[in-house]
Formats: sequence, structure tokens, C-alpha cells
Amino acid sequence: MTGDDSVVLRVAGRPVGRYVTRPELPARLSPRPYLHPVTTLAGTAVTELSPADHAHHLGVGVAVPDVEGFNFWGGRTYVRDQGPTELDNHGSQRHTAYQLRDPDGFVEELRWTAAPGELLRERRTVAVTELTGAAWALDFTFSLTNVTSAPLSFGSPATNGRPGAAYGGFFWRARKEETAPDVFTDRTEGEGEAHGRPADWIALAGSTWTLVFAGATEQTRRDPWFVRTAEYPGVGSSLAHTARLPLPAGETVVRRIVTVVADGRLDRSAAAALVRKAVSP
Repeated sequence: MTGDDSVVLRVAGRPVGRYVTRPELPARLSPRPYLHPVTTLAGTAVTELSPADHAHHLGVGVAVPDVEGFNFWGGRTYVRDQGPTELDNHGSQRHTAYQLRDPDGFVEELRWTAAPGELLRERRTVAVTELTGAAWALDFTFSLTNVTSAPLSFGSPATNGRPGAAYGGFFWRARKEETAPDVFTDRTEGEGEAHGRPADWIALAGSTWTLVFAGATEQTRRDPWFVRTAEYPGVGSSLAHTARLPLPAGETVVRRIVTVVADGRLDRSAAAALVRKAVSP
């Protein structure tokens, strides 16, 4: 799975992530650009690409299972009163140009297309910053504009009738290890307490690494987190949790997630301190 115009992101001269712009993927996986591998400064990989349990999980990126009925997540579509169903409704995210491309980040233009044509135009901004000798931050912003002449809306399996499955938006498929990672927020512990609730930040702590995800805008912080640790390790920020998210013609939805990537297992205090440093103006 390779792509032209790929970007290697570097922190303090060390490669920490590869952004694949034009992946060669089957339509069923909803082809889209992604970051993989992403590593800690010590070189530990903290992403997975097309793992056996979910072939459509592609490292770090933006994926939405329902944009006006079209699947930009990959895999089966959850149909109300029917369940997960194979449908010929997959869309794709197509890279069109880089507005900026440097070792520490890029600004990219994309088109989200499906059977009717182009539905959304995206401006994606990604930047990396060193925080300490053992931690760095990935700043990821996406702006989606409805370029059709009619209203669109974003949905999820949860809004289509599957409780607890409000995935869709920014998503990070993390490294799967023999033991599931610990998960905690500024106030809670465990997948059951963190999943489906908003929090200023949420952390996954693996064997030798920690990821801390933080909403960097007021609107992003309102979105509940989608969290999996037992089945597979992954964290996302939910665009459509209990109701569909409407997007009128010509309007734009913007979300910004900053992720701390650290070597070692951080405790709550250390995670909070790094988030403050990463998200500070």
C-alpha cells in the first residue's frame, strides 16, 4: 500500500510518521490518505494498518461511516433493523494538492467523492512538534465543506440503531499488543467510563508507550470519545453520537485533535501536563 507524494514527518530530525497520500486500496476499504507508521521518538510503532480484525482501519486519519448514506469508513454498513450489511456504497477521499509540505507538517486539499460525484471538500492541516526528549505532539485539523447544492448529514452506526457505536471522524487505530492498553481521562478510568462521553483528553497506555488525545477547540471537546481497548485498541472523536450532524450546502464543519505520542507509561498528572504544553496557544 504505497502512494505518490507521501510525506515523512520528522521531529528533532527523527522520522515519526509517514503520510500516504494516494494508497492503492480496494473500493470496499473506502480508500483515503492515512498516517502509518506513526512512532514514538524511540521508534516504537503506535499505529496499525489493515489489521486482520478490521482491514479498513488505516492508521490515523478521518473516516465517516455515513455521509448521506455513503460509506467513507470502509467495510460493512450498519443498516437499521438489519445489522452490518455489505453494500456498494463506498466513497473515497482523493488528494488533490498540497498547499504546504514540510518535514514538520503539511496543508492538504482533498475531495470526498461517491457515486453522485463530489460531496465534500476538505482542507487538512497536520503539524508535529517536539514536547520533551521522550514525547511529541501531532496536531490534526480537518475542515469539511458541503460542495453540493443540497443539505448533507453525517451519521454513525449509533444514529442508525446500533447503541455504543458512534464512530466517525478523526480515528486512530493503535498498536495491538498481548495485553490491552489501559485507558483513562482526567477524571475516569477504564473503557466503560471513557467511551461515549466527552472529556478534555483521553489516554491509552500500552506496554512502553502512551497516546493522549485532546480536543483543541471548544466544539471538538463537546464531541464524545469513541474508545475500544478490549476488542482492539482505537480512539476516535465522534461527529454523530446520538443524532446525525447536519451540514447545509456551502457550510463547513471543523474539528481539531492534538495527540501526544510518548515513550513510557504516563500517569494522569504527566499526561495532563503534556496536553497543556501541546495545546497551549
